[in-house]
Amino acid sequence: MNEALVSLAGVGKRFDGGVQALADVSLQIAPGEFVALLGPSGCGKSTVLRLAAGLDAPSAGRIDSPALRSASADTAFVFQDATLMPWASVADNVWLPLRLAGQSRAQARPRIEQALATVGLSEFAAAFPNQLSGGMKMRVSIARALVTQPVLLLMDEPFAALDEITRQKLNADLLEAWRAQGMAVLFVTHSVYEAVFLSQRVLVMSARPGRIVAELAIDAPYPRDAAFRRSPTFVEACAALSAALEAAHA
Repeated sequence: MNEALVSLAGVGKRFDGGVQALADVSLQIAPGEFVALLGPSGCGKSTVLRLAAGLDAPSAGRIDSPALRSASADTAFVFQDATLMPWASVADNVWLPLRLAGQSRAQARPRIEQALATVGLSEFAAAFPNQLSGGMKMRVSIARALVTQPVLLLMDEPFAALDEITRQKLNADLLEAWRAQGMAVLFVTHSVYEAVFLSQRVLVMSARPGRIVAELAIDAPYPRDAAFRRSPTFVEACAALSAALEAAHA
């Protein structure tokens, strides 16, 4: 467990209402690794993220993660909704975590500009959320996470509400940011195709109470482009994961 950035060992989670969300979940994520978490609705994928982020406590088992070892901004969380402040500019939305950490706008400006450049929004720093498309709002949310330069990025279906073309573009942009910053990513998705395109490993969860029932390594180099989606490796991995997901539903 000491070599992993994130470790869950025999973790269970029962909520106050009696719902058993997770049972005996064990997983490890290495520094700099990109891992996708795939499973049926309600299987506890988001609960795993919240436990890794220190937002919830397990009912059983052990967890080790940056959020539990340090009070610094080593962990960033991107939710399915962009959750932007509508009254604040794009730059000020990205500034938020640094402002909460005590940095003035002037002190934070270089990192804000870098984060916006990473997601391709440098020209929209002064815009407001109501002037942005859904995909652009999600880019702002990702920039807000990247500005803290986290060692762990947790993403809870961030592209689920977007059209396929926008989703594929943001997938590619996310991989560029991941490779540039060297952070570990735990990415929750319902999409087999997204999981295969993004990840080095995909973990498949069973229906509730969730547990890890399958693991697949995606043996394909980066960078990955549109051609990868048509490759035998991609097709075979998608087929294997689809079969594992059907078994998890059952």
